[in-house]
Amino acid sequence: MDQESSSQHPKGHQRTRSAVKGSTPLASHLLPPQTQQTDQQTSSSHAEQQHQMIPGGHGHQARAPVSGSPLLPRSPAAHSPAPPHSRRQPPPLSLSPAGPSPRMSFSPGPGSGAASGRGAPRPPPDFSHLLRPDIYHELAPLNVPPPFRQSAKQPSASTPIPDLLAGGHFRAAAVAAAQALTGANGAPAPDPADHALILSLFYVRLACLTLIDATALATQEVKALEDLNATFYVDETGHNLIPWELRILAVRLQAISFADQRRAVMSYYDLAREARLRLAEAAAKHDNSEKQLWRERLNDLGVRVAGVLVEMDDLKGAVEHLTSLKESDNGSGKMQMARALLWLHLGDVDAARGCVKPAEGSEGPSDNMTERILHALCDMADGKYSEALNQWEELSKVSDDEMIGVNRGVCLLYVGRLQEGKDLLEGLVDSGRTSHTLLFNLTTMYELCTERSRTLKVQLTEKVAALEPTSFGWEKTNADFKL
Repeated sequence: MDQESSSQHPKGHQRTRSAVKGSTPLASHLLPPQTQQTDQQTSSSHAEQQHQMIPGGHGHQARAPVSGSPLLPRSPAAHSPAPPHSRRQPPPLSLSPAGPSPRMSFSPGPGSGAASGRGAPRPPPDFSHLLRPDIYHELAPLNVPPPFRQSAKQPSASTPIPDLLAGGHFRAAAVAAAQALTGANGAPAPDPADHALILSLFYVRLACLTLIDATALATQEVKALEDLNATFYVDETGHNLIPWELRILAVRLQAISFADQRRAVMSYYDLAREARLRLAEAAAKHDNSEKQLWRERLNDLGVRVAGVLVEMDDLKGAVEHLTSLKESDNGSGKMQMARALLWLHLGDVDAARGCVKPAEGSEGPSDNMTERILHALCDMADGKYSEALNQWEELSKVSDDEMIGVNRGVCLLYVGRLQEGKDLLEGLVDSGRTSHTLLFNLTTMYELCTERSRTLKVQLTEKVAALEPTSFGWEKTNADFKL
């Protein structure tokens, strides 16, 4: 790919809508269970109605070119409807993306040294294009149930962003990140040359938007980054300044924004090429921790590519890609489960079971939790709910994981024990568990139990709003309760 000089202006572009769909990690909905990939997120239909900009904005006009900003990548399908994507269970966030910031191996273009003279130190890049107020949308709490909006647990406007993240106040954290970037909170905006702070705040903003069902807004705001591989983002050593987690998230959001999932596949392959280079460098230095980090990132990219192929309905390509992944790439239980869930989504239960193999010489039930969970999920996928229920009950004796409880409740429903399933899920809420999957399944059971389910749903919102905030997300939306 040709690298453009950092002096080029970005091309103006218009905002596009994106259509999305929801899914749940590990636990099944009350429809015939379809386990899906766990590390994606869904946006609420309410998010697409939020088009106002924060004070000083200019609505949905195309952005004017900013001097020094990266060149916008072109897309052949920039104006077609965006494909759906999935939702994942919110993980705890931190202000700075974890892990060392990876660095790209792209070299500046032939003319990149003209501005400062050949051999002269390159001036720090100007990130003022990410500090413009018109980039960021206003987040109206219209889709938040009243018990949350009126709760005394709502944070104050002066609460630091790390505290907001620790308390699961993702909407407030998204607002605070935008205010910090634009100086709208009374404090001065960051120095345009302070790329570490600016990109960290931008990551918090985008990640929190996806966690509050506002992915449609995130797909608009991510356009401000433009070409992630532009020479603008490459430092004098040839390394990319954008943190790895932000690049992964931006690839996903930009593909949705331009309604072109092919660009996500190509971008993931670009990142995989870099991961291999970094892995080779770490091996040459005998740095085992770095080797493990880049090996995990490479494995993660392989699963992400398969997930995008599934969303493109290229099921044959997804099967071939998953088959091509090396057995040694299974790695952690998380990656094993991710691959298994993709196989289940493709309808190949045997391949899913093969993702987790028992230890050599073992006999009888395995002590491997990942293997036991996967076998229970496979039984559910095969419609063997009684067998799956027995496995979930055995697992519940050794782990109080919410996912185990939710799947156990779903199996109780399918074997005709609806009241027991409802009581089980209500008990999980009473213990402080409030994932989207749990709330969705519980409210669906309310709909099956009575014609006056709305009253029960409203009572559930009040119960959840009264719980103590956690890093997994406190504030919920109407969609979580099917209101």
